[in-house]
This record gives sequence, structure tokens and C-alpha cells, in this order.
Amino acid sequence: MEALNNLISQINNFVWGPPMLAMLGLTGVILTVGLIFMPWRKIGYAFKQLFKNQPDTEGDVKPFNALMTAMSATVGTGNIAGVATAIALGGPGAIFYMWVIALFGMATKYAEAVCAVTYREKDANGNFVGGPMYYLKNGVGENNPGLGKTLGVAFAIFGAVAAFGIGNAVQVNSMATVLNNSFSVPTWLTGVLVAVLVGFVVFGGIKRIGEVAGKIVPTMIVLYVGASLVILAINAAEIPHAFAIIFQYAFEPIAAAGGFAGAAVAAAIRFGVARGVFSNEAGLGSAAIAHAAAKTNNPVQQGLIAMLGTFIDTIIVCTMTALVILTSGAWMAVGADGAGLTGALLTSEAFNSSISGGSYIVTVALAVFAFTTILGWSYYGERCWQYLFTEKTLVIYRLIFVAAIVYFANAKVDFVWNLSDTFNGLMAIPNLVGLLLLAPMVFKVTRDYFQNQDEFQK
Repeated sequence: MEALNNLISQINNFVWGPPMLAMLGLTGVILTVGLIFMPWRKIGYAFKQLFKNQPDTEGDVKPFNALMTAMSATVGTGNIAGVATAIALGGPGAIFYMWVIALFGMATKYAEAVCAVTYREKDANGNFVGGPMYYLKNGVGENNPGLGKTLGVAFAIFGAVAAFGIGNAVQVNSMATVLNNSFSVPTWLTGVLVAVLVGFVVFGGIKRIGEVAGKIVPTMIVLYVGASLVILAINAAEIPHAFAIIFQYAFEPIAAAGGFAGAAVAAAIRFGVARGVFSNEAGLGSAAIAHAAAKTNNPVQQGLIAMLGTFIDTIIVCTMTALVILTSGAWMAVGADGAGLTGALLTSEAFNSSISGGSYIVTVALAVFAFTTILGWSYYGERCWQYLFTEKTLVIYRLIFVAAIVYFANAKVDFVWNLSDTFNGLMAIPNLVGLLLLAPMVFKVTRDYFQNQDEFQK
């Protein structure tokens, strides 16, 4: 087992290492430039599309609920623990590179949704299905059937396996641990309750998942951001300094201080980019699966809505976490073992040092975000399973997925966590190849849309 773990760690060093992170960033840059920086220029316009009524459209869920389903899978441990890890290992400058990868990731997420809606299909039950496996098969496959089919199958395999790791084991185990530590809830009880709740939702299909996500996700984001703003109001005098060190240490190394071990610029770049991608999943292709089910006749409109997911996830929610950590001074605190704090423990300490009971806010937020992440990834996993097999076998996947929740809540998941990281990262390879090959189509439909709307030149 140790040898297998070492092998997986070596693979992880590649799929989450500099070459892959550079490919993710370069794809975002190419798409952003090719779109003439439209994602940056049209953020306000995109928010207007979010609640726009689209009568006589095809699809299974409202565009807003499609976005919330996608965000249910992204707003989670990455926003709470991932940001803290980036600061602990890369210093305050890591947040700058988290912003950078998110800004370019908006174009990537936009292109994923445009391709997902353009090449989606209807299954035997009349439901819309789509995502990277479909735009690889139907889009890339138009000119190269063999390549498109191979890449589509590869993505579906990676996605189906990753759903059990990043979307199940990691989430429910983290939830069970924090609830046990903070409220003494037995881990087995957490597993059973979560399995029952998830089972009720996922067996209702995308419509029920979308409805639940459409209520829980925005509520928790507002509450979490609201709590963060209260802390920032308390620490208002430290906010200018927090922004100053983010920009300063993005371009120069930072020395050790307190429990912080110090970091070079290379570490700021690596951990900022890696944790940013882990949080918003731009380039992994997962969110495209949810957006393919949206009620819309226009791929561009759903693409505009999709790119807001990256903006909200990283530019807003992750920034709130980062500012709370930096203004509180917790990033330089020393733990019981004499080392610096990291992960959810660091975020918890930052909240707790500013307001009474702050650690409980982090605990509840982490638990709810983990629960919604399970919902989102259950849908991603079953769509990948359906692509590989048939819709008739979905009940098998759902039963296995729900049963796994009970097991993972009580098990050591170090190996599963490591394995899920591998398959999560591998999803990006076929997806990025597809996006680059389909980029000319994305540019064309975007140009046509805004020219027809008389918006592109504004």
C-alpha cells in the first residue's frame, strides 16, 4: 500500500505540478485574449443574465439553479481550508496568484459552458446531458472521431472515480471530523444522516439537486461572507496592510515570522495557482456538466452565467477568507506543536480570535459547504457513469455513492484523498485539449451573439 501511495504521490506531483498548472493558466490566457477580454468587460452584463426570464427554452433546470449546482461543488473546503493552506505555504502573495488564475479562469469556465450547451444531448429519459465527454465526442469528434471518443471516455472515467474522492470521501470525512471536534457528534451518526439526506436529494435527479442547491448555496455564501465582513469591520485598520502585503510578497520573498516559516515567490505562485484551481475548478470541466442541463437556447448566455461561478467563488468568497486570516494575524500564530497553523485550523483560529464563537462559524460553514459539494459531485459522477454505461444503471451508481458516504465518514481517507487528487487533476487533460480545439467555435458564437445584441463594441 505504501508503494502504491508513493506512486500516486509522484503522479500528483505532475497533475498538480508546474507543467499542468501552466497549461491551465495558458489555456485561460488564450481564451481570454481570443474573447477580447470579454469575461472581464461583461461581468455586469453577466449578472443581468442570471435572473433573466427565457421563455420557450429547452433544458431541465433554471440557469440560476444550474449555476448553484455547479457552485455547490466548488464552494467548499477549498474556500475555507484551501485559502489557509495557500497562505501558510506560499505566504500572503499566494492570494495575488489565486486572483490571477481566477480572472483567466473565468474565460475557461465560460468556454466550458458554451461547449456544454452547444453539444449536449437528450438521453432515453428525455433529460439533457452534457459536459466535456459530450463536447469531446460531438465537437472534437466532428473532425477527428477517434480522438474525440478517446478523450471523452478518458474524462468520464476520471470524473466517475474522482466523484468518490473529492466529492464524497474528502467531504463527508472532513464534515464528520469537524462536527465531532466542535460538537461531539459521533462520526457514524454524521455518516448516516448525510447519507439519508443526500440519498433523498440525488434520487430526485438534477431538478431536485438544482432546487436544493438554489436555496442552500446562496444562503450559506451570504452568511459566510456576512460573518467575514463583520470581522473585517472589527479589523478595519488592518485591511490596507493586508492588501499591501498581498501585492508586496507576490513579487518578493517573505521571511519567517512567528509560526510562519517564510516563502519564496515560486511558492506563492505555485500554491496560489494550485489552491485557486482546486477551489473554482476552472479547467477541470466538472461545472460544464451542470450547465449542460440549464434551460436555455443560447450557449453564450449560459456561458456568461457560468463564468460568474469563478468570480463569486474565488474573487469574493476566497478573498473574504484571506482577508480575515491576514487582518487577524492568525497566519503568524503558533500551534500547540510549535509549528504554524494551516488548513481549516488556521481559518478557524482567525475567526475565533476576532469574534467570540468564530470557530463554530467555520465549523458550520465547512459542514454545509461539504454537504452541498457532495450533492454537486454526485451529479457529476452519475453523468460520467451514464456516459460510460447507460441511464438504466444510474440507480446502481446512486446506491453505491450513498452507501460510500457512511463508510467514508468513519474511515481513514488519506489514500482516497491522494487518489482523488490524481483523478481530479487528470480530468483537466482531455478537457483542456478539447477547449483549445473548440476555441475557434467559442470565439465565433461569442462574436456573433454580441454583434447581434449590439453589445460587443460597447
